[in-house]
Amino acid sequence: MTAAKRKITVLPGDGIGPEVVDAALAIIKATGVPVEFEKCEAGARAFQKGIVAGIPKETIEPIGRTRVVLKGPLGTPIGYGNRSANVTLRTLFETYGNIRPVRELPGVQTAFTGRNLDIVIVRENIEDLYAGIEYMQTPGVAEGLKLISREGCEKIVKLAFAFAIAEERKRVHCATKSNIMKLTEGLLQHTFEEFAPQFPSIEAKHILIDNAAHQLAMRPEQFDVIVTTNMNGDILSDLTSGLTGGLGFAPSANIGNDVSIFEAVHGSAPDIAGKNKANPTALILSSAMMLRHIDEGKAANDVEQAVLVTLESGMRTSDMIGVQNPASTTEFTKAVISNLGKRSKVSPPRDYKKVELPPAQLGVNVVTAKNRRLIGLDVYLESDLEPAKLAAGLELLAKPTPLKLQMITNRGAMVFPASGRHVSLVDHFRCRFVPRDSAAVLGDVEILALLGTIGARHRWMHIEKLQEFDGEPAFSRSQI
Repeated sequence: MTAAKRKITVLPGDGIGPEVVDAALAIIKATGVPVEFEKCEAGARAFQKGIVAGIPKETIEPIGRTRVVLKGPLGTPIGYGNRSANVTLRTLFETYGNIRPVRELPGVQTAFTGRNLDIVIVRENIEDLYAGIEYMQTPGVAEGLKLISREGCEKIVKLAFAFAIAEERKRVHCATKSNIMKLTEGLLQHTFEEFAPQFPSIEAKHILIDNAAHQLAMRPEQFDVIVTTNMNGDILSDLTSGLTGGLGFAPSANIGNDVSIFEAVHGSAPDIAGKNKANPTALILSSAMMLRHIDEGKAANDVEQAVLVTLESGMRTSDMIGVQNPASTTEFTKAVISNLGKRSKVSPPRDYKKVELPPAQLGVNVVTAKNRRLIGLDVYLESDLEPAKLAAGLELLAKPTPLKLQMITNRGAMVFPASGRHVSLVDHFRCRFVPRDSAAVLGDVEILALLGTIGARHRWMHIEKLQEFDGEPAFSRSQI
């Protein structure tokens, strides 16, 4: 009896997407693995039809059914209200972890050739600034919310260590900007440091993200696995791909408990679309990651090795600087197919183990505090008044309430009480109010009363409650 074929959803994508996707599909078919491809639409064509997220309903259903996606690059209108279709897919199916490996490739000359680079970026994939929660607070001031959860940090940290163990790697660095963003980026650092002792076979280190970028440019071979937040991971993964040949060689996997999406890191390159010039290597290597994910390890190794053998032969596509008589996309694909079953002379197949994913969350993940206390609030408002005049008016408005004005900041700089230094002002102020009596108990009644008086004179756009959890301030300190 013939075994049932594993179904895989395919999103050809935009620009060069259909060309590199077809290359990967041809190679997968040539391996003989029992898979069946279902092509669906997403990206530019969906946006043109007025689908704001770029993902039609007709595409969502098969992804939920097959649970595995091979995806070409998707185009997104830049600078307008459309949300990235890539981000929508990651969020919709909660592919919380993005794995982006890079390695030195035979015959691909870079400034780091001969240093045996082999680095994996494990990037949190659905939170952070990439949640896309933004507001125009005034006509000239925009806000983006950087949301980091304990749940997201736990899952990405566990995934990074699980991946390191599966590939018998030695080190995991956690890269954050926790010295500045002590609460958001700090949450990942603290979670990493809490869970690291559970993996004694792995050397665990925290590193500041700017130092990580510096070290990657100076001595990248010290890194093995780097786990980091969403935007930091996006930037570092492009940096590391540049160390080993560029985005044309960079595969990736978006891992979730229910759905996993495999794609190249590069964009849609519309300038060369349809010209048979695209380098399909990144998507071919992404397809190998997909094959390994569905327990087709031998086929995955065969595909990876065939790519390495093809590169060892000297075949190059036009994206590689200095190449004469470059191979077309179809020529490169045919060469890889002809090399299936062969083995690289310089980089033999690895012994991969299955990555044990963290279990799926059930219910609402709640981090409890034994004690919590409301100790003030920040009111964000729009005004064209000078800080001293604004402060005088706010103090009068707050007089009938149990709250008093403590400070005002503008773009993060304290402007009241005055520090004596010049600050370039915009019409967006953060005004911090605290109880006149430090022992007073605050609640929503007092907050609403204050907002009512302020709202009679000023435009305010939102507030943030200042809380203490277990005696510790749960907000950023004022900055001078």
